[in-house]
Amino acid sequence: MSVEISPMILSVFVPLFGAIAAFVLPRAAALIGFATLVLTSGAVAWLARDVLAAGAVGLPLGGWGAPLGIDLRADGLSVAMLALTSVVGFLVSIAALDSLKGPEQARQRQYFWPLWLLLLTGMNGVYLSTDIFNLYVMIEVIALAAVGLTVLSGSRAALQAGLDYMYASIFGALLFLMGVGFVYLQLGRLDFAGLTGAAPTGALIAALALIFVGLALKTALFPLHFWLPAAHANATAPASALLSGLVVKAALYVVLRLAQYMPFPSENLLTLVGLMGAGAVIWGGVQALRAERLKLLVAWSTVAQIGLIFVAFARAGEVGLSESWKAAALLILAHGIAKAAMFLAAGRIKDEIGHDVIRDLDRTPIRPTLAQFTFALAAISLIGLPPSLGFIGKWSLMEGAMAAGYWHWVGVTMAGTLLSVAYFSRVFAGFLRFDRVRAPVGEHQGWALADAAPLTLALMAIGLGLLAAPVLSFIEIGYPFGVAP
Repeated sequence: MSVEISPMILSVFVPLFGAIAAFVLPRAAALIGFATLVLTSGAVAWLARDVLAAGAVGLPLGGWGAPLGIDLRADGLSVAMLALTSVVGFLVSIAALDSLKGPEQARQRQYFWPLWLLLLTGMNGVYLSTDIFNLYVMIEVIALAAVGLTVLSGSRAALQAGLDYMYASIFGALLFLMGVGFVYLQLGRLDFAGLTGAAPTGALIAALALIFVGLALKTALFPLHFWLPAAHANATAPASALLSGLVVKAALYVVLRLAQYMPFPSENLLTLVGLMGAGAVIWGGVQALRAERLKLLVAWSTVAQIGLIFVAFARAGEVGLSESWKAAALLILAHGIAKAAMFLAAGRIKDEIGHDVIRDLDRTPIRPTLAQFTFALAAISLIGLPPSLGFIGKWSLMEGAMAAGYWHWVGVTMAGTLLSVAYFSRVFAGFLRFDRVRAPVGEHQGWALADAAPLTLALMAIGLGLLAAPVLSFIEIGYPFGVAP
C-alpha cells in the first residue's frame, strides 16, 4: 500500500521531529534547525502551489475525516500565515546565529532551537487545524515553547515575566477548554463544519464568551495585556521577535477562524471587541510614550497594534464581517513582519551601545547606523505610512469604517497613528542628535550578519505594500467568510 506524502503533514511533523532531534543533539542544533526550516519552507511553498492551482485543499488524517477523525485544511489565509511564519522564522534564525554566538550564551543556544522548532510545530498546526479541540492542543504547544523562549536569558526579570506569562496562558487555556466543552455538549461535535449554521443558543453564547476571553488573554488584548510588555521586553532579541512577530498572531488567527464558523449572538459583541481594541490602542500608545527602555517601548507598541487589529475586525459591525476580516488579516501580516524586524533591530542597538535606555541613545559615540535605519523602516509600516503594507491595512480599516458610517473607529485609528508617531519620534530623536556626544562619532558601527535579517524584514514590510493587491487576492482563495467552504 502506497503512502501519499502531503505538504500539510510535512508542515507539522517535520518541525516536530526537528525539535526532538535538536534537543537530543544540542551540538548540531543549529544545523538541524536550519535543515528543518528549509524543509518546512519547501512544504509551505508546495502547499501554496496546490492552493493556487485548486483552491482550498483538505486532508483526512489516516483516512478518517471529521467528525470522528482529524481533518487538515489549507486555504489562502492559512497558507499566508504559514508563509509569514516560515519567512520571519527563517530570518530570525539567521539573526540568532550571530546574537547567540558567545560562550556565555551556550545554554541559550542549546535550548533556543528545540523551543523554536516546537513553537513552529504548534503554529503550523493552528493554521491547518479544522476543529476547536485541535486548536486548543496546538495553542498549548505554542504556549509551552513561548514561555521557554521568554525565560531563555535566565535573568530575574525574564523569569518573573515568564511566570506571569505562564499563569495567563494556563488561565486562558482553561477558559478555552471550558468553551470547547460547552460546544461539544451542545452540538456533539467540534469540527468547523459542525459549527456552521448553528443557532446562537445560550450554551453556544457562553462557549463563545469563554473561548474569546481565553484567546484575549493569549493575544494580550486590553485589559488582559498585563503579561505581554515584560515578557517581550525582557526576552532575548530573537525570542522577542518570535513572540511579538509570530506567537500572538496564532490567537488572532483563531479569532478570525471562529468568527467564520461560530454565530455572533448580536452586534453588541463586535462593539465590545472594538472597544477593547480601542482601549489597547490608546493605553498601549500612552505607555509606549512613557517607556524608558527601547525594547519596552516596542513591547507596548505591540499592545497598541494588537488592539488596532481588533478594531479592524469590528470596523463595520456584524454586517461588514465578510470584508472586515481582510483588513484584519493585512494588519496581522504587516505587524508580524515589521515587529520582528523592529525587535531584532532594537536588540542590535542594545548589543552595540551596551544599553537600550531611550534618553541616553544620543549620548554614545557608537552609532549602529544600519540597525537604526532598520528600526526606522519598520516604524514606517507600524505607523502606517505609504507605501508600506501597514498603510494598506490601515487604509482598508478606515475605508470600510467610513463606508459603513462607523466614524468612531476612524477616530481611534487616527489617534493610534498620532500616538505611534509620537512614541517612535522619541527614538528617532536619539538616533539623529549628535550635540551631546563629546567624542568622534562611529558612523558605521554595528555592521554584522545579525543586521541582514532585520533589514530584509523591514524592506519586506515596505515592499509588500506595493504587492497588496496580489496578497489580498491570495488570502481570499478558498475562504468565503461566513459561508461553509
